Amino acid sequence: MARIAVTGGSGKLGRAVVKDLLDHGNDVVNLDLAPGPPSAASYTRVDLSDFGQAVSVLTAVDDRYDKIDAVVHLAAIPAPGLLPNAATFHNNITVTYNVFAAARTAGIKTVVWASSETVLGLPFETTPPPYLPADEEYPARPNSSYSLAKHLEEQMAAQFCRWDPTLTMVGLRFSNVMEPGDYQDFPSYDADPHHRSWNAWGYIDARDGAQAVRLSLAYGKPGVEIFVIANADTVMARPSTALAAEVFPDLPLKKDLTEHETLLSIDKARRLLGYEPAFSWRS
Repeated sequence: MARIAVTGGSGKLGRAVVKDLLDHGNDVVNLDLAPGPPSAASYTRVDLSDFGQAVSVLTAVDDRYDKIDAVVHLAAIPAPGLLPNAATFHNNITVTYNVFAAARTAGIKTVVWASSETVLGLPFETTPPPYLPADEEYPARPNSSYSLAKHLEEQMAAQFCRWDPTLTMVGLRFSNVMEPGDYQDFPSYDADPHHRSWNAWGYIDARDGAQAVRLSLAYGKPGVEIFVIANADTVMARPSTALAAEVFPDLPLKKDLTEHETLLSIDKARRLLGYEPAFSWRS
């Protein structure tokens, strides 16, 4: 049984990650400013913008625990526009640096963290990708202070792994996180394909996001690796090929698409992590 610290474990994705890790036999510590729903995970309130607190909670907390085996870092202002630009950037980049550096100080060798689909160039109406499905192979195109911080977090992780070649760091570019209660709105999107084209009609069920986190913790190869994490389908009832042709007619398709196949490529995650989404709004 591993002891895994989840920063931001009280959030939308964090709750699913905590539950999934517990269900698979792990000891989970939720590190957040606010408590989550009752669970078998222990909870410690922490302000991760304070480096001393970050080091402390990743080292030991009195009678709670004396060692952390791995860190899942989800704590962040979760989207652009929720705070002024500089406040979003300063909070997210500082908190991520503190978690990465504190994990190194504590001797933790496995870190999985939430990057973002926004690094791909969202909104795509402003900066279309060079092709579809969008993947990890083309250079980052941050278009907001939030996305810029996420891009720099990926660069920071590469340097941490250069400093310590035994470190494994996995960044997950999560698509728009959804819970089952959100799916009631999906049929309305089909009236206007432009309404959700900002992220190529992608989404991630929080439970599948949690699966991706668990598989990333088991990845085990030293160095930094980045994955797009989306569901296998889109939020639309219309076929994916028709959507791409209507909204992004000038973009080449890198592959033949199945009927509702995601236009945020999860091929790399499938190949290297064994990731396979298990949930869909269609069911």
